[in-house]
Amino acid sequence: MMNNVTNKVDESAELEQHATARVVLIASAAALGGFLFGFDTAVINGAVDAIRGGFGLGAAHIGFAVSCALLGSAAGAWYAGPLADRWGRVRTMQVAAVLLALSALGSGLVSGVWDLMLWRVVGGIGVGMASVIAPTYIAEVSPAQIRGRLGSLQQLAIVLGIFAALLSDAWLAGSAGGASKPLWLGLAAWRWMFLVAVIPALIYGTLVLGVPESPRHLVAKGRLAEAKHVLRQVLDMRSESALDRKLHDIEQSLRSEYRPRLRDLRGSSAGLLPVVWIGILLSVFQQFVGINVIFYYSSTLWHSVGFSEADAFSITVVTSVVNVLVTLLAIALVDRIGRKPLLTIGSAGMAITLGLMAWCFSQASGSGATLSLPAPWNIIALVAANAYVVFFGLSWGPMVWVLLGEMFPNRIRAMALAVAACAQWLANFTITSSFPALAELGLSFAYGLYALFALLSLAFVLLAVRETKGMELEDMRE
Repeated sequence: MMNNVTNKVDESAELEQHATARVVLIASAAALGGFLFGFDTAVINGAVDAIRGGFGLGAAHIGFAVSCALLGSAAGAWYAGPLADRWGRVRTMQVAAVLLALSALGSGLVSGVWDLMLWRVVGGIGVGMASVIAPTYIAEVSPAQIRGRLGSLQQLAIVLGIFAALLSDAWLAGSAGGASKPLWLGLAAWRWMFLVAVIPALIYGTLVLGVPESPRHLVAKGRLAEAKHVLRQVLDMRSESALDRKLHDIEQSLRSEYRPRLRDLRGSSAGLLPVVWIGILLSVFQQFVGINVIFYYSSTLWHSVGFSEADAFSITVVTSVVNVLVTLLAIALVDRIGRKPLLTIGSAGMAITLGLMAWCFSQASGSGATLSLPAPWNIIALVAANAYVVFFGLSWGPMVWVLLGEMFPNRIRAMALAVAACAQWLANFTITSSFPALAELGLSFAYGLYALFALLSLAFVLLAVRETKGMELEDMRE
């Protein structure tokens, strides 16, 4: 009987929450950090060959030049949680915007490869901070019934950022007659590829000035009146009793002492809480299936197997458009069929398409710059690559960010998300920096390895991932 009464109270509180236009706009502004995340990480795609030729870099050096930003992202993700708990979510997003703007300017005006690496690391720190704070903030201001869709805005913004970066790369290279050719002010086109990122960074920094602080952070700091005002604004909760009940639920979940430390993540499962390990493995598998190889190296890849530089740029842009479209589909489905079913479909689809790509490249002749993929294998590989992007964009792309934003208990959310995101960036660095060397060993081997990880991710989802559709953040357990 008591359980029935409690359930009715919980249902009543949930019904008091409404999806307002304001909360959608606030979540969209926060998700713009994801746009910069996608833009900053993908913009290097169009510049890889020009940088490699201009600075005379080998496979190992170009791999590090491309991936060094990810080390900065790991550091940014690691420290974003403590900073967000100390300064607030909004201030941390503003710092990320400043770092991204500085990185864009610095990367476009470098005089040597070491300068480029330095500024890429600075931008990576900003990206890492944004990757942690945006999903945390969106989850904390969203009504439970649409939290999945609003959380997916982060991934939509990421893929839109990737698309914008690749489109601008293609346009700038086409305008100059090649990425290494001079464009405006005597600067090579590849430099402008970095410089244009200043614009979205400034827009992001301006927009987040107008978003309210997270109500959960305000409660943690004892600013209950402000938290109540924000809840009333973003959730359109007009009942004072419902507002008080929501504040009480948040206070209870934070256990009055909201000072998360790394020791709070400790547990009996190999030193960490089980939910933290699940978050880390979600992050690692998202990268170990090799998705960023497509978005960091695809222009070089398609150029190397027989497509012209212009066609390679065009193919890369088309792939990013596919990624955007399937992410929109994922947003429509996430709160209807759930997170776990989409992850399951994605893992199975990626294992098949990556295996097909590995088979196609086993038919290639030559290696390195002389690699050639004859018809019809080049077309089959192209179709398989885009099908792979479809399965990733429908599942592991958006679902991981949705889960990381909502799966952890309130008292450890920021810190646990920081640890998981740090693991994600380190995994991204491992895959991205190793690809040029793996490609020289054989693309068939590289894609076969990614197919194996996709298969392992399927087993992981089926055995370990818990569905969170429709659950309140206060109900998440360790």
